[in-house]
Amino acid sequence: MKVSISYPPIETPKGVPLLSQNRQFQYFNEPTYIYPMIPAYAATLLKHNGYEVGWDDGIAERMNFAEYLERLDHEKPDLIAIETKAPAVKTHWRYIKVFKERWPDAKIALMGDHVTAFPEESLRNTPVDYVVTGGDYDFQLLSLANHLDKGTPLEPGFWWREKDGSIRSNGEFKQSHDLNELPLIDRDLTKWWLYVKNGNFKYEPGTYTMVGRDCWWRNGGGCTFCSWTITYKKYQMRRPESLVDEIEMLHTRYGIREVFDDTGTFPCGYWLREFCNGIIERGLAFKVRIGCNMRFGVLKEDDYRLMGKAGFRFILYGLESANQKTLNRLQKGTTNQEAWETCKWAKKYGMDPHLTIMMGYPWETYEDARNTVEFAKKIFKAGYAETLQATIVIPYPGTALWKQCKQNGWLLTEDYDRYDMREAVMKSELTGEQVKYLTQELYKVFLTPKYVLRKVLAIRSKDDLKFAKRGLRYVQGHLKDFAKGSEMRDKDKEKQLVELRVQ
Repeated sequence: MKVSISYPPIETPKGVPLLSQNRQFQYFNEPTYIYPMIPAYAATLLKHNGYEVGWDDGIAERMNFAEYLERLDHEKPDLIAIETKAPAVKTHWRYIKVFKERWPDAKIALMGDHVTAFPEESLRNTPVDYVVTGGDYDFQLLSLANHLDKGTPLEPGFWWREKDGSIRSNGEFKQSHDLNELPLIDRDLTKWWLYVKNGNFKYEPGTYTMVGRDCWWRNGGGCTFCSWTITYKKYQMRRPESLVDEIEMLHTRYGIREVFDDTGTFPCGYWLREFCNGIIERGLAFKVRIGCNMRFGVLKEDDYRLMGKAGFRFILYGLESANQKTLNRLQKGTTNQEAWETCKWAKKYGMDPHLTIMMGYPWETYEDARNTVEFAKKIFKAGYAETLQATIVIPYPGTALWKQCKQNGWLLTEDYDRYDMREAVMKSELTGEQVKYLTQELYKVFLTPKYVLRKVLAIRSKDDLKFAKRGLRYVQGHLKDFAKGSEMRDKDKEKQLVELRVQ
């Protein structure tokens, strides 16, 4: 039996879709490709269990739709598994109709947070065979392959259509698997080289790992805007020594020089100390630089000191807003003071803090949003943060924020195609152009003379110089992402491509 782990190319003037392994979907004008960790585990697990696997990431391979179809014509997969999200789901519905006409005997499965929130919707709108709910779709795809190939029962979490057209489910997904039972990702099978160039990697080649799933911040269900609250019921992680083993293998076998672990929030406490000490004892510190997602106000100064010794470099923090009322409504559980102190410690011990910030909250005034911009500028002026990612807040279907929008009448549209962070889809005191203007203002912190001078004086090697040049390209790309009137230009071009996609 042949299984295709598949990302069909999405041809759009908006740019490259950050679909894989990404909680907040958006298009980038400057290409970035994120290694799809859980699908990569799925491919590896299937191969270990005797299945023939095709890794068909048409996005990362920069294929057009015709080239992608030709590849699958050649592979002739029995099962095609596609990860989707709200801004891509309607495109995938159109594609699946084409696939079923072209390969009527192939089974097609959709997975991801959107179909977990609304599984019946996709079964009503397209001839998809299975919808996989929950975030453990590596284990679940093995269950599906075994079901189709050997007739074994499906584990809970699947939806499908019976011969009479009725939609059925075998219950809610359980997330009952032990991550320590997973084999290390087969990097060759999953074409690791497609994902080594990324704006966050200073030392190339770089790659991703994912030692845990979801975020351990689950107070009240987690942050209200996060789509991973849909796909995971609890936080899980592998043993710290297993990640040390993986990083050692990546460095020894593939020459990897930087790793970013894409766990929602990296494990802390005893686990973190064991991991750092393991990296140091194996002699990997600074041979491989390490990045991760982290929260403000959790780690102590001693933790950052140890992380610095272990070679941590890039630390991503969700600032989201500088207004406490917004942080409270989002259930972030953080404060500006914690953000300031945390970034200061991280920088002190050799790390480069990266901030994620969102604009366009329904309850914020222009002054509130401006306050966030000024606070970000203050952190950058002090030299406590190095990079940021600014986006327009989107209420992904199924999240707590989506439910609040439905209850309060905040939605401007329920057209999923528009949920791509290119425009505001929630009512706000800010106009759409104001939201985009303020988002651009955040990116302009990279263009201040003080910041530019600091970056120039910090150049000590070819890696530093190349990283600075890449950073400039990404800033220019982000300014285009949120340029005035960009969504109207994109829509005009999109009309010309819609029919071409499915011919």
